[in-house]
This record gives sequence, structure tokens and C-alpha cells, in this order.
Amino acid sequence: MTDAAPRLTVYFDGSCPLCRREIAIYRRLPEASSIAWVDVSAGQDLGGVLSCEAAMARFHVRDAQGRLFSGAAAFSRMWRVFPGWRWLGYLSAWPPVSCLFELAYRLFLPLRPGLQRLVRRWSGEGRR
Repeated sequence: MTDAAPRLTVYFDGSCPLCRREIAIYRRLPEASSIAWVDVSAGQDLGGVLSCEAAMARFHVRDAQGRLFSGAAAFSRMWRVFPGWRWLGYLSAWPPVSCLFELAYRLFLPLRPGLQRLVRRWSGEGRR
């Protein structure tokens, strides 16, 4: 990354195997170098209005102007940085569709802990 302010700051749960895998996909893209990637699972102070607990509970991004987005709106902002994903970012920001994306995200959240357990079991994570 350069000395310039990041285009976006992405706050993700590095303790979540699903989140790590998804973020790894984005981080391999060339444009990822313009993004600040913050693993919130370490419990560090995130400054401002975003608490570690809130960041662990929902996906968040902060744009270069300091505006904070969460849930589906955060994914929409992030996707617009990546050329191959940009179409999805704009589609998911369109008001009729944005409501559906947010609903889908909210329906996913209660399923996330069970999916995390399945991914950990499937990947052998946690076995020593």
C-alpha cells in the first residue's frame, strides 16, 4: 500500500474460517493493495464509532471520507473497488436490490456460527 489514505478500510473477523477464506479471495486481487485490511478478532481498539464487538458481529468497511458501512452495504462498497466484482457492487447498491441483499445478510448471520463449525471440522482446523 502507498502512503496515501486507503480507498477503503475493511474490518473482518480473522477468527472466522469463512471470513478468512472470503477475504483471502479479495486480497489476491491487484486492487487489494489500495485497501487497509483489519482483522478485528484480536480485540484491538478500532477508534471512533466502531467497537470490536460490533465489528465481530457484522461486516464493516470505512471509506476514504470516514463513512462507516455495515452488512450488505459494506460488501457493496468493497465490491465496487474490484473490476470483476464492480457490477455486483452497483447492483447490490440499487435500492430495490439493496433491501434484498441486506435481508439475505441478516438471514445468514444466525447461520454463521454453525457454518463456522462445519468449515472448521471439514478443514481439520482446531485438530492438533
